[in-house]
Amino acid sequence: MRSKKISCASLALLLLLISVLGTACGNQEREGVVNQEQTDETADTGSEGSNEPALDGPVPAAGGRPMLIKTSVPTEDTVGQPAVEAYAAAPDLSNIDNLWQYYMGDEMAAKLVANNFVVTEGGGHEFFEVYEQNRYKVRASFVTVDSLMHTYHLYFSHLLRNIERTQLSERLTQLSRRMLDNSAAQYEQLSGSEWEEAAKRNVAFFTVGAKLLDDNTQIPAYAEDMVQWELDCINRAEGIEVSTITGEDEDYSQYVPRGYYEGDLGLERYFRAMMWYGRIHFEQENEDLDRSALLMTKALFEDAEAYGLWEAIYAVTAFFAGASDDLGVCEYQTVIQQVYGEEFHVDDLAGNGGAFEQFHEMTASLSAPLINSLPVRDGEANTIPGFRFMGQRFTIDAAVMQELIYSRVEENGAGERRMLPDVLDVPAALGSDLALRLLTENGAVEYAGYLENMNWLREGLSRENTTLWSASLYAGWLNTLRPLLTPKGEGYPVFMQSEEWLKKGLECFAGSFAELKHDTVLYSKQVMAEMGGDYNEQTPDDRGYVEPEPLVYERFVNLAGQTAEGLKQYGMLDAADEENLARLTEIAGRLQTISEKELREELPTEDEFEFIKTYGGNLEHFWRESLRDENSGEQLLVEEYPAAMVTDIATDPNGQVLEVATGNPATVYVVVKVDGKVKIASGSVYSFYQFAWPLSDRLTDSKWRQMMGLQVDENGYYNYDERVEKPEWTRSYRYSYEWE
Repeated sequence: MRSKKISCASLALLLLLISVLGTACGNQEREGVVNQEQTDETADTGSEGSNEPALDGPVPAAGGRPMLIKTSVPTEDTVGQPAVEAYAAAPDLSNIDNLWQYYMGDEMAAKLVANNFVVTEGGGHEFFEVYEQNRYKVRASFVTVDSLMHTYHLYFSHLLRNIERTQLSERLTQLSRRMLDNSAAQYEQLSGSEWEEAAKRNVAFFTVGAKLLDDNTQIPAYAEDMVQWELDCINRAEGIEVSTITGEDEDYSQYVPRGYYEGDLGLERYFRAMMWYGRIHFEQENEDLDRSALLMTKALFEDAEAYGLWEAIYAVTAFFAGASDDLGVCEYQTVIQQVYGEEFHVDDLAGNGGAFEQFHEMTASLSAPLINSLPVRDGEANTIPGFRFMGQRFTIDAAVMQELIYSRVEENGAGERRMLPDVLDVPAALGSDLALRLLTENGAVEYAGYLENMNWLREGLSRENTTLWSASLYAGWLNTLRPLLTPKGEGYPVFMQSEEWLKKGLECFAGSFAELKHDTVLYSKQVMAEMGGDYNEQTPDDRGYVEPEPLVYERFVNLAGQTAEGLKQYGMLDAADEENLARLTEIAGRLQTISEKELREELPTEDEFEFIKTYGGNLEHFWRESLRDENSGEQLLVEEYPAAMVTDIATDPNGQVLEVATGNPATVYVVVKVDGKVKIASGSVYSFYQFAWPLSDRLTDSKWRQMMGLQVDENGYYNYDERVEKPEWTRSYRYSYEWE
């Protein structure tokens, strides 16, 4: 039994590492919206004849826009050997030049001495607030990776939300109407044949999609019962029920609008419709469902306008979030052409059972998805081959988590099953020994097969693979965070050399990962297990410091540039956003330059110190720009638009989901050395949470903020009684005033 499961894990990993997902049907490889050659490591997978064809794009799409985005390969690992001379905070903090600017209790001071940094609450509602307070109080700022990644999250969500609101929503409405009309015409042609039920199913399917987008959509009488059942289930969004479309279980709690979609009627409609098209699964093994998939594909490809709409929606969302993990119209169209020829009429289907038998045999040989998002019962296949009209997207983290939950791993000694993953699974698979040790301490390795599967993942993902990590903005975001997982040794500033700083890096990874999942909750496939100051006496030296992670900043420059370049080629970038992305790229580039100087013990210029001092103004600019289409008034209040957010990333079909969240930003105080002086500099960092929660009550941002007492509830009161605790592993470097 174990050898079979590890074989499956190895196959999934092999596909993960060599796959290239295409965004147009002319390029059906399974991962990548960029035009880059595979690395030697990628090609050397140990599988004969598995070399992928080169992507010779861009491939023309409807409207003349390129479907593949050509991006430059980032220059990696250009940082020289760090050479910071050793220093540390004195036991009594007597060598801290600017200690007089701070008040610290005994416990907080003890942690600062022990780790040369300490994290506390009180960072405001948004990341820029600490930096603006520092400028007012003439205190040194510590520019964090956390603050930069949070700013990318703000602008990523702004760009995607604006594109969905102004372009994709209307295109999806038009596509739904055309596919409904096309499916209704097929039903009329096939009525009375063995294809009638499949055609009727498609009419119901597209009626649901169209109705979710437009209440005025008329429901055909012959499909009314099916449509009304689905709409009722979607609107209740209470949990798992049997779909009348597929006859299989569907998790209707997924249709609760979450992330930034909550509260905007148009975006909520778009969310439900895209969730419908991304989740409803036409299982290949079921002949009648396979007939529906054939008819759906035929209806799309014989209507050039419909296909142009589908392709335009799919391509830009793949650029943001990655390509589909499921079989879809591209794969099925190839089989249709092979069996039925380049041109055939729907009328030719009736009575031609031999051709369909051949079609059904060929679709059975197509690849299964790597990630399961369906409620499957114990003993059933982990992933079920089938068709989705606009399938949710393959992500590296979901593929990792899939291998580390039941039934890819089995029970522990107590007979318990690992039904939900842990966020730490992802950095552990990416090579973090600390994350793996924390998981071990929490009992993860006690599940049979967990460590075996984890080792397979770690071995495979240790190979550098440019195609994998540049496949989408989603993948590029994750790649930007990876250097945080690397231990920092001799030559780095003393605060970076401890295990506690490595834990803080894990919290930054987890907090930014939570924001990534929040922004792509609609698209990324979710894994499912089986069933000015007052100082007069002294003149402060407020020259600050940048967290020296030059490789992070280098990758960020490429990520921001890829964002602008791709959207510009798609014709979806206005002048203001292009200017802001250029500004974000410039900020990251300056942070890279400054951090490289710090590691060489070279003093930044006066202009660079001034950039650090005014960094909060840059952050506030992007916060305001990300909200410019969300607030009709002139005044923006951070209390109304805080950083805190929540999203669910995995489902236990027995009734729970895994929620990940961020709270108000925390403040980090770091012992740094600037121009020979040891001093304290402060900045903003993530506050990360993860916890299991009832499936029937998937949390929205507003519910989360009210739960945590960050915003008033519907009665105008703040809640202070039922707050969620942070993960235990974050406490060793954190100080809370409540602990005194």
